[in-house]
Amino acid sequence: MLVVAALGGNALLQRGQPLTAENQRANARRAAQSLAAIVRAGHRLVVTHGNGPQIGLLALQGAAYKPDEAYPLDVLGSQTVGMIGYIIEQELENALDHDRPVATLLTQILVDAKDPAFARPTKFIGPVYDRDEAHARAEAAGWSIAQDGDKWRRVVPSPIPQEIPDLGVLRLLLDQGVVVICSGGGGIPVLRLEDGSLTGIEAVIDKDAASALLARELGADALLLLTDVPAVMRDFGTDRQRAIGDITPEEAMELDLPDGSMGPKVAAAAEFATRGGMGGIGRLDEAAEILEGRAGTRIAQTAQTHSKETKDG
Repeated sequence: MLVVAALGGNALLQRGQPLTAENQRANARRAAQSLAAIVRAGHRLVVTHGNGPQIGLLALQGAAYKPDEAYPLDVLGSQTVGMIGYIIEQELENALDHDRPVATLLTQILVDAKDPAFARPTKFIGPVYDRDEAHARAEAAGWSIAQDGDKWRRVVPSPIPQEIPDLGVLRLLLDQGVVVICSGGGGIPVLRLEDGSLTGIEAVIDKDAASALLARELGADALLLLTDVPAVMRDFGTDRQRAIGDITPEEAMELDLPDGSMGPKVAAAAEFATRGGMGGIGRLDEAAEILEGRAGTRIAQTAQTHSKETKDG
């Protein structure tokens, strides 16, 4: 099978951990062991990952520059995915005993300039400020800002991913047996100009939506959205909480889930599953077991929902 495995932020940073190089390396090493198990089982593998904490750190560092000296968001994104890709690539090579090639590809993803998201920026990025400083920085740099709790932060658009211009390169690498790390942080958002050229844009693409597009365009058999929870939960946070095993795309879309956490993952997995693949959601260290139907939540057209629901803890 061709498997697209999307690593959540916990792949490089556990909850509450400081954002140090040592912590990210140690977490990537553990992630690589789970990914290597997929490859050793005979599957072809494409890896995607988030970059939220890392790009937030670069944005914080960039705040020390004058507004006209700060790097644009697409450049910051490419810096983070290069760094993260390097760490995952090296640890995965080590986990596979260097018996097959692994490569990182900076991946551009095309968005639509007419996407409504550009008129309604909602994605928080970078450090927090008090109200007066946030408004001053927004005026100087041309930012959009919004209140985040009792503080204020910059917000940027989160447009829907439309096309992957680098798809041909990805296919060439896969045809040569390369394990590919790509579409980091949802990919680098670009617009196509009237003359056909591409240019970066200040935006952040949802990484789960980008991973679903990638899996669909590559004709993958499975899309794994790997995080730090064992499965999607029905009646989450109540004494009736149950982990959902197998479920159809239609049933998945009827679930009432938080927009800021599990909702986008289920939507991405369900959309992919409507086209015949399997969308899996669960713990990173159980990636191989999710593929085998022994762990996590699996979304597919032929799901047997009720027989696979189990009570969680």
